[in-house]
Amino acid sequence: MAAPESQQVADPEAVKRHPILFRAVRQRRNPRLRRTDITVTDEQAVKRAVKAASLGNAMEWFDFGIYSYLAVTLGHVFFPSGNDTTQLLSSFATFAVAFLVRPLGGMFFGPMGDRLGRKRILALTMIMMAVGTFAIGLIPSHDTIGVWAPVLLILFRVLQGFSTGGEYGGASTFIAEYAPDKRRGYFGSFLEIGTLAGYVGAAGLVTALYTVLDDPQMEAWGWRVPFLVAGPLGLVGLYLRLRLDETPAFQKLEGGTARATEAADRVETTTKGDLAKIFRQYWPTLILCICLVGAYNIADYMLLSYMPTYLSDELGYSETHGLLILLAVMVLLMLLISQVGKLSDRFGRKPLLMAGMVGFFVLSLPSFLLIRQGAIPAITLGMLMLGLSLVCLLGTMSAALPALFPTQVRYGSLSVGYNLSASIFGGTTPLVITALISWSGTNLMPAYYAMAAGLVGIIAVACMKETARKPLDGSPPSVETQEEAAQLCAAQSPDPKF
Repeated sequence: MAAPESQQVADPEAVKRHPILFRAVRQRRNPRLRRTDITVTDEQAVKRAVKAASLGNAMEWFDFGIYSYLAVTLGHVFFPSGNDTTQLLSSFATFAVAFLVRPLGGMFFGPMGDRLGRKRILALTMIMMAVGTFAIGLIPSHDTIGVWAPVLLILFRVLQGFSTGGEYGGASTFIAEYAPDKRRGYFGSFLEIGTLAGYVGAAGLVTALYTVLDDPQMEAWGWRVPFLVAGPLGLVGLYLRLRLDETPAFQKLEGGTARATEAADRVETTTKGDLAKIFRQYWPTLILCICLVGAYNIADYMLLSYMPTYLSDELGYSETHGLLILLAVMVLLMLLISQVGKLSDRFGRKPLLMAGMVGFFVLSLPSFLLIRQGAIPAITLGMLMLGLSLVCLLGTMSAALPALFPTQVRYGSLSVGYNLSASIFGGTTPLVITALISWSGTNLMPAYYAMAAGLVGIIAVACMKETARKPLDGSPPSVETQEEAAQLCAAQSPDPKF
């Protein structure tokens, strides 16, 4: 494939013969920043954007969290077979179904977000997620309507997965395009605080239900409560998102006012959101994104979704004990994430991401050996070791991933890459680990799986470029004050020659 015009190298001899002409071409391709090019962020607007995007992310993971934490109960309600392993595998297979359609949702909503704007699509995905989750809470059991119960469950899981395909890519893009360049890591980290808040809310509610209700009550009606809560949460999130303005980066892209890069300058002549173009021109970055997200998602789902089931099914702990330990670990991680985001702004994305990937490669086996001992202090220490590795990824990834792609294809490219990876590696993690344990007969398989993911992540982080404290590709610089904007413009002026 021929290199794009902006990347073609001129003939050195021609440059020597026509220096003025080529200087004019360079200036046209890379014009100096004007004061009107630079975005000066409104901190209150940034905070509103962070709040609305994070709440949507919290709801997404609340939905998925309650399903994974109720996997054993849902297996009894929807897949009665008399075999606990079969029921669990069926429940996790239905969990994975939502992830199989996520790439389709990403391919549908991502390009729409690049054409129509981030705000509209994020409002639409919020509605669909809330409807899908609320509807699951209304499905009659297998004893009542027979095979239609699992059919309806799969149908609404598909709706959840399809809508979620446009959620993370849009939410991370939304925050990244609102945040100032020097604090993108800090503001982006709140998206993952939303992730953990969703998990904590799900784990807390499910733990309370398991504590108050016995097994027959949980299977009769108690499991419905967390799903029905999603309806009101979705309305709150929709209200917050509809109150927001479109991101400054997209507004400048749409209006043609950004002149800082050639990509922004010629955006009106491109077909925004063209999937063929994304796969044709950005496939190396897509592969990098898939590897990063794959390693991150395996670690994330193994610890935050699968671990309670592992503790109850493999080690014989009650669901309540496993959820309480995980709940304490997640609350600690929530307190640390924003600090990790600040560190990524100061030292760069790559050092923090590398620390997390190396942590999973080195510490997974010792962690699971501790967890396998069965004593509460050993389990807590093992999960903390995994959690501290994960928090390096949680606090950094939401700022690193949007910076991989230029503004005019960011929502679409990130949605496609993220959801392809989440589909292949993320949602299948509980199913794959359960099957591997059953096949191998050893309950250390989760550690080996996490180590493999960490190794892939180490290679991917080594291949990525550092993007901290730099403008997003395809967008002009974004700063916090008028003084910073003036300094950026003044820095371009050459020193006077006497």
